[in-house]
Amino acid sequence: MLPRLQRLLADADLDGWLLYDFRGTNAIAQGLLGFEGMVTRRIFAFIPRAGTPIGIAHAIEPNPWARWPREWPLRTYSGWRALEAELASLVAGKRVAMEYSPGDAIPYLDRIPAGVLEMVRATGATVVSSGNLVSEVYATWTPAQRASHERAAEAIAVIARDAINHAGAMIAAGTPAAEHELQQRILDAFARAELETDHGPDVAASENAANPHYAPSAAAPRIVVRGDVLLVDLWARELRGGVYADQTWMASMGAPSDKVVHVWEAVRDARDAALTLLRDRIAAGQPVRGGEADDAARAVIVERGYGPQFWHRTGHSIDSRELHGSGPQIDNLESRDDRLLIPGVGFSIEPGVYIPGELGVRSEVNAFVGEDALLITPTTPQRELFVV
Repeated sequence: MLPRLQRLLADADLDGWLLYDFRGTNAIAQGLLGFEGMVTRRIFAFIPRAGTPIGIAHAIEPNPWARWPREWPLRTYSGWRALEAELASLVAGKRVAMEYSPGDAIPYLDRIPAGVLEMVRATGATVVSSGNLVSEVYATWTPAQRASHERAAEAIAVIARDAINHAGAMIAAGTPAAEHELQQRILDAFARAELETDHGPDVAASENAANPHYAPSAAAPRIVVRGDVLLVDLWARELRGGVYADQTWMASMGAPSDKVVHVWEAVRDARDAALTLLRDRIAAGQPVRGGEADDAARAVIVERGYGPQFWHRTGHSIDSRELHGSGPQIDNLESRDDRLLIPGVGFSIEPGVYIPGELGVRSEVNAFVGEDALLITPTTPQRELFVV
């Protein structure tokens, strides 16, 4: 990876990439350096546009550097004076990238404390954002990771539909299930399919679905009954290094009201507007940014009269390590993410409408930018509201 990274540094007219971490505050640095466990002292690693990377480690903490190549220098320090002197020797007068976003425009990138920026700038270095480098070398998927994501996506689509059908069958039998019981059914299906998840899934009925981060609980059971709208949001990946798939499916327990159908169609059409923009631009070889896709989805929901009820970004990065990743976001609401959607990056598309105390509707698929086409998972996205 080093030769490719150094070509990117040269193309960007950068002298190097300066990585920093302290107690796990910079997941990007930890992921790139292969650190495991908590880093309890400040560390730096400088990747120059030419030559050998150099690390700065605390003398009492060599263990996180276990994967650092032996042929790459690893300097050590104990006191702050030595740290600042070592740092200055590496970056003084240079133009370097760090995980920094001017004005916090992209908070997913803004991992460097203000004091550390002051320390680096005090050496005479110029600091610019590493956002494009993060997209290129941290957020992109390998072909094997893409294949793993596709398998996970098809598996969880089946699991979601099973949970919805089970909810309808339990109502028909006169023994309706609670949200947390449906959640457990999904988790059991994940285990059988050898999938893992970090938390969740979210199963939310009607008024609870109006909370985008709702979590069902056995301590406060909510039975899913006839007349409810049911939101099922689930995410999982294959064991041993898979890439997450993340989907949201919607159903009506019995015939839906006209309002529910109207909201569903607004959300579905917003999702498809974002996908159409992305698909067309990528197929034509034209640049496209996540914020543009957010605008396209949001315009549909505004036109249908639900703009104030669409509270969040249209989608989040899914990188090769995290469900909510550090690559380009589909966002021009919560943040100003102006990074290009380059080949190899993946993300969710998930517009939603939330009416407190009444209902929430979201439709979520995932997308991956290929060289000349957009991959959408699952292969058959939800077109109509499920009625069970």
